[in-house]
Amino acid sequence: MEKLWGSRFSESAHPTAERFTSSLAFDRRLWPHDITGSVAWARALFRAGLLTAAERDTIVKGLEAVRAELERGAFPFRPELEDIHTNVERRLQELVGEVGGKLHTGRSRNDQIALDERLYLKDVLAHVGEGLRRVQETLVARAAESVDTPLPGYTHLQRAQPIVLAHHLLAYVFMLQRDRGRFEDGGARADVLPLGAAALAGTAFPIDREALAQDLGFAAAAPNSLDAVSDRDYVLEFLAAAAIAGMHLSRLAADLTLWATAEFGFVEFADAFATGSSIMPQKKNPDVAELIRGKSGRLYGNLLAVLTTLKGLPLAYNSDMQEDKEPLFDSVDTLAAILAVLPPLLASLTFRADRMRRAAGEDFSTATDLADYLVRKGLPFREAHAIVGRIVRHALDEGKTLEDLTLAELRRFSPLIDGDVKDAITVEASLRARAVTGGTAPAAVRRALALARTLVARA
Repeated sequence: MEKLWGSRFSESAHPTAERFTSSLAFDRRLWPHDITGSVAWARALFRAGLLTAAERDTIVKGLEAVRAELERGAFPFRPELEDIHTNVERRLQELVGEVGGKLHTGRSRNDQIALDERLYLKDVLAHVGEGLRRVQETLVARAAESVDTPLPGYTHLQRAQPIVLAHHLLAYVFMLQRDRGRFEDGGARADVLPLGAAALAGTAFPIDREALAQDLGFAAAAPNSLDAVSDRDYVLEFLAAAAIAGMHLSRLAADLTLWATAEFGFVEFADAFATGSSIMPQKKNPDVAELIRGKSGRLYGNLLAVLTTLKGLPLAYNSDMQEDKEPLFDSVDTLAAILAVLPPLLASLTFRADRMRRAAGEDFSTATDLADYLVRKGLPFREAHAIVGRIVRHALDEGKTLEDLTLAELRRFSPLIDGDVKDAITVEASLRARAVTGGTAPAAVRRALALARTLVARA
């Protein structure tokens, strides 16, 4: 079968070259958007006086017949036709005859693919936003159960200060809220119609691009035809947002896998979200969480792949840009899979509140509170810090905890320490003290929880 462009050539494509250049294996998923764009283009051609009403109606009816074939899996895909655009156009001509050949008037596959990708991303972004929101809802629900559940906070993976579990979980809610914002912002910049740019210089026919943009649900028509066909910022922004979201979800998965170890013992995965070992009968492995963590690497790699592909391309369209689709589709699929499995995984976790509470008070976790106690007695913080450091050193040498030290021992380091010190260095006192906005005090966390519910509920 002759190519769309075959009349200029004296020999047909070599089979290996034909297979190498074909994109149908992956761009076929764009068929709903390709047909939507073609229907709108037929109407635009009619408005421009390039189709009669009867021709427009015949083409639109034919495109709907092609859509129906694709929907029921009866479409005769032809790999030799290179891509989804040509497959749809040729099938249209088979169904409606010669008039189908008028559809491509004033249009190029260069602006056609840019349109298809943007329409595709509009659909994808709605699903991604909803997926992120469902993860947030689950985290908020688990946070609401654990506002008063102490947990060790960590820096450098060393126990640092007491926090509450809800505070930790809400950190991820606010991370994912930024992710939602990034996808929304990228979607706003993608909301520009490229169709009508043709190959690179703009269509030579009087197409009303503003009306076409309105028909297809775009906010505006692209103001520069070269940019319209060569721009893939919308792909890069999606991939970047997906990579950042993947990083956030990877960190959440890393926390949970660490907490599930016997050394921590803070959480247990449900059997439904764990696997076993082929050799060790006792094993229960957090494979789902580990794969969430691992798949962030794919999301990073897809971003870097497209950045590298685009970095040296002269204007305007180049076939290199065909290589944006597989990384884009892979990131879409990878992120969708993560967002589907996370809510039920999170909902099924069993948190070991007793173990968390014990750990929250270990390893001198309230030493900073002792320093703050001395500051409230009038001592400069640097002096208080040094005194408490010496107290901790003494306790370590004596094999004691901070709570084990007697008042007499403590007063050897500062006469400002009095009988009220014991009430100042409990886990509960440490938590209550951090009541500022954004702090880990239960009162502050309840305010943050209310804010999180409001943000998550917004569309």
